[in-house]
Amino acid sequence: MEVRAFAKINLTLEVLGRRSDGYHEVRTILQTIDLADRLVVQPAASLQVECDDPALSGEANLVWKAATALAKGRGIVPKARISIHKNIPVAMGMGGGSSDAAASLAALNRLWDLRMAHAELAQVAAGLGSDVPFFLWGGTALAQGRGDEITPLPTLPSTQLLLVCPADTIPQKTARLYSLLTPAHYNDGANTLRLVQVLQQHCFSSSLLSNVFEAVAFGAFPSLERLRQQLGRIAGAPPRLSGAGPALFCLPATPEEFQQAERVLQGEGVRAYLVNTVARGYALDANCN
Repeated sequence: MEVRAFAKINLTLEVLGRRSDGYHEVRTILQTIDLADRLVVQPAASLQVECDDPALSGEANLVWKAATALAKGRGIVPKARISIHKNIPVAMGMGGGSSDAAASLAALNRLWDLRMAHAELAQVAAGLGSDVPFFLWGGTALAQGRGDEITPLPTLPSTQLLLVCPADTIPQKTARLYSLLTPAHYNDGANTLRLVQVLQQHCFSSSLLSNVFEAVAFGAFPSLERLRQQLGRIAGAPPRLSGAGPALFCLPATPEEFQQAERVLQGEGVRAYLVNTVARGYALDANCN
């Protein structure tokens, strides 16, 4: 079977403070977009995880950990060949690895005929990473706690956005960005709750988009500030950071803005995409052979 694993952006991301378990308390609104990795899942004599990026093959991939955790919970031996075709840029703040893991849980639940309920899969997903549970739902959702407490929200109407990914990131990116936050950056998450109220009225306001990491990311990533300024001159909507970055998005956007961004950024190693918001976390092929 084939399954598409969609990327995400953060419409808001606020940090409320540091938790006693060492994690940070967050309040964020997540939104899936139709930029997606493709997973091919089929029966095999043992567990195999392959990726067209060789550095992401094998036991280090979160998909491997998802498969072994799912099998262990049901007392079975994990047997499947999972091939991952990457389209979501790695380490950009769009959750590609987490999305792959969630999609593999859904596919293996069917392949192994486990018949686990959505809530049961979410428990396995939470043990893999803070944002893995979200991708079992996808669409528009509020995430709280470590980011694993998911509340689905009314779906944002399909909207085009301009997405750009720099050529480089930094080692241990997420940990590094969190280390740059100070208590002065923490707040009560009120802006996220305001956008929740707007979405519950089946409306949307781009003026409420925000991300706490914008206060530190543009000094941490090489050339990111210059990229933001370039996009600001192209797009009608201000560039926003996704997750801990360094991906930037402008929402809404037009095909003309995308074409102009491609021209301006050509030769700089920056990848530009014109994508749409979607109401799913994954798309599982109904045909199983």
